[in-house]
Amino acid sequence: MIVYRACHYTDSASAASYRRLLSQNLVRPLHMEIFVMNADGSNKRQITFNGAANFAPFFHPDNRRIIFASNMADPKGRDFDLYLINTDGSGLERVTYNDTFDGFPMFTHDGRKLVFASNRNGKPHETNLFIADWKE
Repeated sequence: MIVYRACHYTDSASAASYRRLLSQNLVRPLHMEIFVMNADGSNKRQITFNGAANFAPFFHPDNRRIIFASNMADPKGRDFDLYLINTDGSGLERVTYNDTFDGFPMFTHDGRKLVFASNRNGKPHETNLFIADWKE
């Protein structure tokens, strides 16, 4: 399976704006949902429906869950935390509770460690990498 984030615009003005930015190698990540599909492109389905800027999805080694970053809990849309969700869209669970940026999560192959980027415990505008033991 493949996991990715996307916004499938339904109106021509939004689609045109998206293509204009894309031509400049830019994206405005206002509303991007998490999707999964089979490796051959079949069975594409949306698994988040929160209207947030969801990004950096990564499969848990059990291939039943996905970790991703989202600003869904921040009304201003500035604070990103990590969330875990099942591949069928159920079981949403918040993983981090930090008032700064947490993003780009990845598990080790054995699922024992989680590495992610964060602005916590640093200087302003500094992003560091953290490695955490993953406990179920």
